[in-house]
Amino acid sequence: MSRPDYAVYIGLDVGKQAHHACALNVDGTRLHDKPLPQDESSLRGLLTELGTHGRLLVVVDQPATIGALPVAVARAMGIDVAYLPGLAMRRIADLHPGNAKTDARDAYVIAEAARSMPHALRRVDVGDDTLADLEVIVGFDDDLAGQVTAQANRIRGLLTQVNPALERVLGPRIQHPAALELLTRFGGPTGLRAAGRRRLLAVAKPRAPRSYQRLVDDIQTALTEQTVTVPGTRAAELVLPKLATGLARLLHDRDELGTQLEDMLDAHPLAAVLTSMPGIGVRTGARILLEVGDGSSFPTSGHLAAYAGLAPVTRRSGTSIRGEHPARGGNKHLKRAMFLAAFAALHDPTSRAYYDRKRGQGKKHNAALICLARRRCDVLYAMLRDGTLYQQKTPAAA
Repeated sequence: MSRPDYAVYIGLDVGKQAHHACALNVDGTRLHDKPLPQDESSLRGLLTELGTHGRLLVVVDQPATIGALPVAVARAMGIDVAYLPGLAMRRIADLHPGNAKTDARDAYVIAEAARSMPHALRRVDVGDDTLADLEVIVGFDDDLAGQVTAQANRIRGLLTQVNPALERVLGPRIQHPAALELLTRFGGPTGLRAAGRRRLLAVAKPRAPRSYQRLVDDIQTALTEQTVTVPGTRAAELVLPKLATGLARLLHDRDELGTQLEDMLDAHPLAAVLTSMPGIGVRTGARILLEVGDGSSFPTSGHLAAYAGLAPVTRRSGTSIRGEHPARGGNKHLKRAMFLAAFAALHDPTSRAYYDRKRGQGKKHNAALICLARRRCDVLYAMLRDGTLYQQKTPAAA
């Protein structure tokens, strides 16, 4: 983040009921260091009072959720707002004496970082309602994705307990509508065995028109592999339909949310730029947009790659330690989105050729994908900087 001439740096350690505000002038003198209630009038009063010293910069440790009101009030008053990421804040706090963890100390660390280390700050996109809406929807979608994974693992674990052969058939297909409907209708192995082939086919066919026969054949083959009844099977027959119904509902909610997310993303001017890149879909595009914005807060593509945790870290110490190692830090949400986008882009000839070249150099699958994601970071940065769509190039031979 660039450094205009600010007269006062206000660090806010935000909280649900109250914040703690610490204001420093350019010399580091404390102008204010008190708790601040979480209401508009108190925020406006403090900012108006401190505004008599000159231009203000408000820095928060959370720009959304409990920090949304201070950001909105500062914007409404025409005051610049910035964000200090939590990892950077903790590292900067280690530079200050003492081990205490208090709101007052955190607010001071935020203000001091804004005053002396402006490069550590991230810009809060001003007045972008689309990004605020995306933040809420993407957060809810992440929650649903976690619930889907937990519910699917619960079903697979229960199937493994009572009939491992059946789990090997249904486990990889557990999110398929046909598999979920069969479990909902007939329960576990006892119910599926009693239903008979004709009923299984009738239920599976509308939900898997091209593969229903193979699915039923695999289920019946798995059921013949185990003749003993494991303790707990009767309870599993009661629980599995409820778990399958819950998982189907979660998947349906995610599909509906995906449609809403696509509509919101389309309203942003950079949506077409992001989704033009192979491998970037609605969900990954929304996440990248939330974490990066228009990319203007990063001086170079290398800064963006380092922020995403995709740039290798050089470690050297004399002659004993030499080399570059994968970064363990960075923005985990952005890193995951870039990694998934690189994996999805393997169908693209250019991306595939680069991936194959890295595999040919001896790198394993994940390492080659990280290299591809780092390469795509440069392309994405240029696209955001220039506002241009992705341009396909002829891939070089692997």
